[in-house]
Amino acid sequence: MLWRWGNMSNNSLVLVTGASGFIGGAVVRLLISKGLPVRALARTSSIRQNIPDACEVFEGDVTDDESVRAAMRGVGRVFHLAADYRIWAPDPTSVFRVNVQGAEIVMREAMRAGVERVVHTSSVATLAAANGCVCTENDRLSPEKAIGAYKQSKILSEHLVERMVEKEGLPAVIVCPSAPLGPGDVKPTPTGRIVSEAMRGAMPAYVETGLNIAHVDDVAAGHLAAMERGEIGERYILGGENLTLCDLLTEISRVTGRRGPQFKLPATPLMPLAYANEWGARLLGYEPFLHCDSLKMSRTRMFFDDQKARRELGYTTRPVQRAVEDAVAWFRAAPRRSGRKSA
Repeated sequence: MLWRWGNMSNNSLVLVTGASGFIGGAVVRLLISKGLPVRALARTSSIRQNIPDACEVFEGDVTDDESVRAAMRGVGRVFHLAADYRIWAPDPTSVFRVNVQGAEIVMREAMRAGVERVVHTSSVATLAAANGCVCTENDRLSPEKAIGAYKQSKILSEHLVERMVEKEGLPAVIVCPSAPLGPGDVKPTPTGRIVSEAMRGAMPAYVETGLNIAHVDDVAAGHLAAMERGEIGERYILGGENLTLCDLLTEISRVTGRRGPQFKLPATPLMPLAYANEWGARLLGYEPFLHCDSLKMSRTRMFFDDQKARRELGYTTRPVQRAVEDAVAWFRAAPRRSGRKSA
């Protein structure tokens, strides 16, 4: 079933959850640039520099059904991007609460409000990556084999949405972004941390792994394409370019002028350091850059094929060099915005 923006009045509100986040902010900016009225659901504590002034902000939380219900009033389309995107968390229950319970509340309230279309943002973390292979939407990962609470929770929330599509008629399309880079990575994301650490010269070594990098603005455009042209119940990878971690660090060094990666480290001997980092993080209350789950995941190259989105949605991407350049430029300016010293 195909659907077009033109099927609805231009005055119909678009609700975006997770609008203060990296991809969510890019989606909001793109919607507003097209003249569409946008309502952002944001927690009271959210950093809102990614939300433009032209966007209506509704304070609430995806885990609170009453605030989600109120945010849905007058809404015709929903982009659900709110998620707890932490590969490591001292309390995994909070990750499941936001990513699974929150998704269910948003989907049920969307149905209650009679919205015409929902785009649910999942992740390539739900796919079964394997060395020597490039994954497609058909390569599903089971929760039992997923490493860490984030991957497990995204798989469960994706299954939840698919069941509601099949059994309850939820008008939802699922998108699976890969690792985005670009402006607006306020927290930052795990991939953004690679860039910011490399900018400080803190990554002279690397482990043998791979990832798929996409410009955040291309991922945002993919969300709008899924809303317009996606088929209900289908999943679409919104990816970019497959490259090794060494290649990514080399590209960052080209842009920053810093020295590139010097040597490769095996992952297994780093495990004691990862345990120590986790212990220190729990004690001092910070998020470790190196931890056990990240090392386990690094043993597999996370390469993906986004041809389905290109073919069916008209999805396009710019070169990975542009994503790195825009990310570096944004991180260089970010300390001036926050008052911190530049790297």
